[in-house]
Amino acid sequence: MLCEGGFSLMETDQMNFQILQNAANALKTKGKLIFTTLNGLFPLFHSVKEFLSPEAKSGNATYGDCSFDLMTFRYTSTIYIEDDSNNKKEIQYNERYYVPSEITWLLKTLNFQNIDIFGAKLGAFSRADKLSTEDFEMLVIAEK
Repeated sequence: MLCEGGFSLMETDQMNFQILQNAANALKTKGKLIFTTLNGLFPLFHSVKEFLSPEAKSGNATYGDCSFDLMTFRYTSTIYIEDDSNNKKEIQYNERYYVPSEITWLLKTLNFQNIDIFGAKLGAFSRADKLSTEDFEMLVIAEK
């Protein structure tokens, strides 16, 4: 079972667990669950202050009200965007980061036997990439 895109970035922790539980229930023995999720080591290693900088990072989007909760590993912010027609949009942003030990614990709780976590480079996922603090995402492969 392959999850497109990042794993449950904007759901509650309870909903994220239920999503993983449903995926586990859908898999047969020796079935594999493959997904990416945000790497909680990235904002911890890089200065949280630098990570939360409200400066525009790309395009014409600006960020405000940024915060990263070290207890829940949730990043929240408001994104302000102006499109090509000068329409202004405001988006409330809420992402959940995970550390490898937490993902391993969640999956072990759901009876996954083999859990491998790798670094995830955008568009170039590989089992050859060891997870590091420079990886914004991590690739998770879990087998029942």
